[in-house]
Amino acid sequence: MGDNINWTALWVFVFFFALVTVMGFWASRWNRSDKQGAHLDEWGLGGRSFGTWITWFLVGGDFYTAYTVIAVPALVYAVGAYGFFALPYTILVYPIVFVIMPKLWHAAQKAGHVTAADVVYGRYGSRPLELAVAVTAVVATMPYIALQLVGMGVVINALGFTGELPLAVAFVILALYTYSAGLRAPALIAFVKDLMIYIVVLVAVILVPMKLGGYAHVFDVASSAFAAKKAGGLLLKPAQYLPYATLAIGSAMAAFMYPHTLTGIFAARSADTIRKNAVFLPAYTVLLGLIALLGYMAYAAGVDVHGNNNAVVPALFSALFPAWFVGFAFAAIAIGALVPAAVMSIGAANLFTRNFWKAYVQPGVTPEGEAKVAKLVSLVVKVGALVIILVLPTKFALDLQLLGGVWILQTFPAVVFGLFFAWFRAPALLTGWAVGLATGTWLVFADGVKPVHTFDLGGDKITLYTGLFALAVNIVVAAIAQLALGQRGRAPLAPQA
Repeated sequence: MGDNINWTALWVFVFFFALVTVMGFWASRWNRSDKQGAHLDEWGLGGRSFGTWITWFLVGGDFYTAYTVIAVPALVYAVGAYGFFALPYTILVYPIVFVIMPKLWHAAQKAGHVTAADVVYGRYGSRPLELAVAVTAVVATMPYIALQLVGMGVVINALGFTGELPLAVAFVILALYTYSAGLRAPALIAFVKDLMIYIVVLVAVILVPMKLGGYAHVFDVASSAFAAKKAGGLLLKPAQYLPYATLAIGSAMAAFMYPHTLTGIFAARSADTIRKNAVFLPAYTVLLGLIALLGYMAYAAGVDVHGNNNAVVPALFSALFPAWFVGFAFAAIAIGALVPAAVMSIGAANLFTRNFWKAYVQPGVTPEGEAKVAKLVSLVVKVGALVIILVLPTKFALDLQLLGGVWILQTFPAVVFGLFFAWFRAPALLTGWAVGLATGTWLVFADGVKPVHTFDLGGDKITLYTGLFALAVNIVVAAIAQLALGQRGRAPLAPQA
């Protein structure tokens, strides 16, 4: 327990956290069906019954996370314009969702698939390829869950607490109501979370500049700060154009390969629901752009984060707003960790249950048995993420998350290509996946766990997003392997119209 607890902010924080906790447990009764909790479709996908509005809040809630609210302004605070790559990335992702995800939903709905690895097995009939996709997704998701804890931990510390006990208590509560209600809990809480985040950000982008002398002054102070430290700036440097663009493109392609985003897609009521969401979800991009501006405002407010860039947003709010609003804002950020963390753990549990337990341990498991296994695994996944934060340095989780983005992108060919054409077979895709994964991992570690790599081409230096380069290697190797292997392996199912 810290000695400088902001009690007013704490009580407001506790009130809203208690509110969503009650909602989380009540969610087990919300839109309940006769199979509630007894089938994996019900626990892990909400009965595949979510309409446009619920899907909009759920997908937005698990795509725009608490760590987004913390990390994007922190990156902008550290490097300036380069940190805004998240904006074009979230613009590019929605055409991808519009074109690809309805086809993936159709493939899953028709055969009763719960995960992307299910779809891959159904299309190619290859257990090794299915396992590769499933393992990659679970491993890439674990540090992502841990980073939600980082976001929650930052605001808990800003309230005046020290130690990890409050964080552990919060995650135990999350684990219990997710176990009870499954995907319905984060879907219901997402309504409150998004409303709170919108209020916080809109108030901040209107009132903070008014307190600091206007946006012109904010940008002037930020520009001077970047010039003084000789790093970053309000505009991209020419050398940053290509890495900025490839980061945006690669991140957009990777975003909906993660199990938490795909879980929201598979839970949708129809393909039309997904298309409507692809049209409306860019509203979150506007919100993200406003959130990013908080990084510049921190300079104008003169906040001191003592080298911890992740503390920028909490420090800014603590400096400029009354205690009750600080508590409200911190609650919004913490609740913003609960929604994606819950969906991520559910997505990982679905993968383990369907693509490992059912495939290798208990092929005859009943739907009720699948649900029981998934519930237990979701608890294990949360504990694993908590251990990462409590035992390992935060930087380790950050590094793993960067690596996770490179890894999850290597599942793109196996998951997506079969939806559009049937040329590739499983052995070729598995070969491409292995080479792409090895290439991306080696480059990331060779660069000190950085997301971009610089190639020296006859004196010309080209810097690219490592994940996108590894994906290119993946596809080229898969194509060569397909030509070399010919018709080996089961012919994939023909793509659906």
